[in-house]
Amino acid sequence: MATTYTIQPGDYLAQIAESHGFFDMQTIWQHAENAALRAKRDNPNVLLPGDKLHIPDKVQRIETKPTDQAHRFTVKRSKNLLRLVLEDLYGKPVAHANCELTVDGKVYPVVSGGDGKIEQAIPLKASQAQLTVKDGETALKGVTLEIQIGHLDPVAERSGQVARLSNLGYFLGALDADDAVAFKSAVEEFQCDHGLTVDGDCGGQTQAKLLSVHGC
Repeated sequence: MATTYTIQPGDYLAQIAESHGFFDMQTIWQHAENAALRAKRDNPNVLLPGDKLHIPDKVQRIETKPTDQAHRFTVKRSKNLLRLVLEDLYGKPVAHANCELTVDGKVYPVVSGGDGKIEQAIPLKASQAQLTVKDGETALKGVTLEIQIGHLDPVAERSGQVARLSNLGYFLGALDADDAVAFKSAVEEFQCDHGLTVDGDCGGQTQAKLLSVHGC
């Protein structure tokens, strides 16, 4: 039965689709009832708590085939990829580092690329992860980084700006506090590093650059 779902903290579309029995999350996202949400949110896996998502009825598909032949049916399923980039304190990639990624209790051995990037397929309902850098010439060696999957808010929201600035090493205030001084300082430092007008205002141009540098 069709319903309207209210996005909760930690929700993302691949997870929601799996929970509601949809193999392909695009069946939900591309539904006409979600046009307004699509116009507001560029990334279906970066939603804001309180957003309203239409969950359509599931439609039974019938295929007619001869019974005297063998047939193969392929089901298209959503994929869930966790992408991370490791950088040192100076913004340089931590390349070719052996790491251990733990997602909801399952351990994946991973290696960062030359650009510091790590990409790993994870379960569609994954919610928590930890990354431990096992080797390499980096201060991150032996450090376990906590990762909250699905908790990144859109960049147009103050909470999304704070999270991205924090991930990039600019914001040093408390993520759950409204620290205006720390936020303005972080924005100014980010603007200075990326050739933007330094005014401490995280407006459209700064948001676009922040989205580009952060990656999502």
